[in-house]
Amino acid sequence: MGRVLLTGASGFIAAHCLQAYLEAGHNVRITVRSEEKGKQVYERNEKYSDQLEAALVEDIAAEGAYDEILADNTMDAVVHTASPFFTNVTDPQELLKPAVQGTLNLLNAVHKLAPNVKRVIITSSFAAMINPKQGNWPGHVYNEEDWNPVTEEEALTGDGITVYRASKTFAERAAWKFMEEKKPSFDLVVLNPPMVYGPIINFQTIRSLNSSSQRFWKFLNGEMKEIEPSSSPLWVDVRDLAMAHLRAYERPEAGGKRFFIVSDEWYSNQDIADIFRKNYPMFLDKIPEGSPGKGFDAKPETIYAHDNSRSKNILGMTYRSFETCAVDAGRSIIELLGAEIIGGMME
Repeated sequence: MGRVLLTGASGFIAAHCLQAYLEAGHNVRITVRSEEKGKQVYERNEKYSDQLEAALVEDIAAEGAYDEILADNTMDAVVHTASPFFTNVTDPQELLKPAVQGTLNLLNAVHKLAPNVKRVIITSSFAAMINPKQGNWPGHVYNEEDWNPVTEEEALTGDGITVYRASKTFAERAAWKFMEEKKPSFDLVVLNPPMVYGPIINFQTIRSLNSSSQRFWKFLNGEMKEIEPSSSPLWVDVRDLAMAHLRAYERPEAGGKRFFIVSDEWYSNQDIADIFRKNYPMFLDKIPEGSPGKGFDAKPETIYAHDNSRSKNILGMTYRSFETCAVDAGRSIIELLGAEIIGGMME
């Protein structure tokens, strides 16, 4: 079995990646920002404690952030999920610097100190692929050849979404440039998911849900009074994304490639409402009805399509339905709410 370094292990996506690697029998060294977060990860993976070890990285953008962790040269792969994700930006560098410098810090540390590492896997995003200037781009098929054309000037002057997309774009471009210029002994795999939904297995509270879970929670708590217009119809289940991370490690033929990890089917806010109203009738008075059965309001010929065939052909990916994903995610949020209510009653 392998020995893998997983960065940002307390995050929503990383927690599922960690579970996938541990269940497959691999040993995992995780990085977390605090001892408290490390403790939380251990508590949720107690039965795999003999396969798990934690290391502290408080600031991924700090020079040499990963040097000490990789200096023993005992890892054979690195999975890099650590990157900030928020859009209420006051200073663009709060997003740009950690994303880019954190990626380069890790690649440099592997290159200098860990020759046993044969592969680095980076979690990028559809944000690094989408071309916002094209809008719905009818007739276009997004695939691994697409790149967001955002410029540095746009990143420094744009809104929060633009800055976030730029952070993912610049970080991924920096990684591929590093590979081209340094020609290290390891290869690189990059995974590019769109919006990621699914059940919560990392430590969260109702008040501090990750972004995609927050959207679901708004449908259940009455905050979503009307069905808001949907933007991109693309999504992926977090468990499928975690499996893609595992297969990117285990399949030699994945090396040197970029993968668009995206579900076959579309989704919309109306779909979320329909699924929740069907499966969680106890919340009917909270969930907006909208126009049941209408689904995504753009027809296939009026918006871009997507091609996930590389992920299927090389990684062997199959993708869950949106209903399965939404039901499981909704259940995990409701269970979290129930646990918090019971906990509050016992205090």
